[in-house]
Amino acid sequence: MNRRDFTKSLLGTIASYSLLETLFTRDAFATPVRPITDRWVRDLNDMSRDLKSGRISPTMWQAKVKELYDRIELPDLLAAIDFNKLSAHFEYPDLGVSTRMVEFPSLDGIPQDLVFVRKIFGMKQDRAIIPHGHKNMTSCHYVLKGELELKQYDKVEETDTHMVIEPTIHEIARVGSHSSISDEKNNVHWLRAQTETAFTFDVIVLDVQGKPYDIENIDPDGAEKVAGGRLRVRKLGVDEALRKYGHDTHH
Repeated sequence: MNRRDFTKSLLGTIASYSLLETLFTRDAFATPVRPITDRWVRDLNDMSRDLKSGRISPTMWQAKVKELYDRIELPDLLAAIDFNKLSAHFEYPDLGVSTRMVEFPSLDGIPQDLVFVRKIFGMKQDRAIIPHGHKNMTSCHYVLKGELELKQYDKVEETDTHMVIEPTIHEIARVGSHSSISDEKNNVHWLRAQTETAFTFDVIVLDVQGKPYDIENIDPDGAEKVAGGRLRVRKLGVDEALRKYGHDTHH
């Protein structure tokens, strides 16, 4: 396996947030990086399996995935990607983001059916990964290109129609930075492109501990302030959330 085959695998996925998906085929890593990247995939798969089986908690997975990203020589991996070719035929929607996916090829010592999902998101300036919370899933998001305004929140409580959330992170996420979510920490997030285009690479674990995952969009701009600096926000359907936040120019 070479660098090119690894990147083809790295950017794959099996799921989307009901947004445009297109198939992407590309291989991008050369032989010298193989031991590093093989180990990276193996470790990520092992810890994701431990999460799904309940051997580690969601916050432990978040800590481990941070260590994993911090340990690998990410600048070397990014330099090996022919990103111009990767994004040459990318179709950017006017609302929200577009995704691309590739299946992993066979890797020595790594099962064909990996536990975690792989996805890249691409968007134009002022488009957003719309604000939303999660149930029974974890993910980590690495900025491949551009800059994004990142807001994250802890979900404190919820009803069928509303959530109470507490702001935790508000920053500009730049190339090489990464953030994660889980039911236990920073459950809600919202990313808006600040540059002409922006891309993130996501690894996602669904159906944690055998419970079906869910994604719920919210309306932070219409929030009601409650005690302790928390916000009571309305839950939105996908279409309404995309109309309000998919092309967001008023922040």
